[in-house]
Amino acid sequence: MTGGALQLTPLEGFPAVKAGDVLAELIVAAINRQALRAVSSVPVLVVAQKVVSKAEGRLVYLHDVEVSEDARRLAEEAGKDPRVVELILQESQSVIRVRPGLIITEHRTGHILANAGIDASNTGVDAASGDDVVLLWPRDPDASARALSEAVSGAVGYQVPVVINDSLGRPWRMGTVGFAIGVAGLEPVWDQVGERDLDGRTMQVTAPAMADALAAAASLVQGETDQGTPVVWAEGCPLRVNEQASSRALLRAVQQDMFR
Repeated sequence: MTGGALQLTPLEGFPAVKAGDVLAELIVAAINRQALRAVSSVPVLVVAQKVVSKAEGRLVYLHDVEVSEDARRLAEEAGKDPRVVELILQESQSVIRVRPGLIITEHRTGHILANAGIDASNTGVDAASGDDVVLLWPRDPDASARALSEAVSGAVGYQVPVVINDSLGRPWRMGTVGFAIGVAGLEPVWDQVGERDLDGRTMQVTAPAMADALAAAASLVQGETDQGTPVVWAEGCPLRVNEQASSRALLRAVQQDMFR
């Protein structure tokens, strides 16, 4: 466990990412350009989902999508493009809620979110081209995070955990905030049960979601529109290293879910 003052440093001048790019090499090159090095704690790289998806070729042209009858019926109920709804169904293991303009699903990774994380913004395809395109989540965000962590750690010579984040909505709250959808190298949920507070009382249920906290903090630096800073170097955050980490530790079990 390490800690200190949290510092968030965006990797500046990050190039536009396209299918087939070796994302780890782009990240290491940016780290070297800015001469970033671990100083007093284990650094964490927070990487925006979109650049991971682009590198992994998860861009879909809607004219290539064949629409099923199930997708047509759901599209009519939600008032959405049937081609997008078809992709939502393909990316999901269940549909949770539907209203005009919105479909909440359980993604096949277990995360619950709007429209299975499918997004048409910042796809890398010029809006003036006339092509209707969307970007899907990585097939396995945890595996993507592990691969990035291993490659970057090997290049810099010390351990660098990775969090892949995306901006999601939240029940009962307006606006979006960064969430961890892929994790490697750090304990996503810091179970502090048994530790003591300032008054000496034993903690009973405290378990901060450290990966989500980092994801949210970094999203403020990454931005949501045209900032072009998809990768953030975070240092000084208290964390526990965990080689077997997975974002699934952040998912509430169905048996504990009071709202499904």
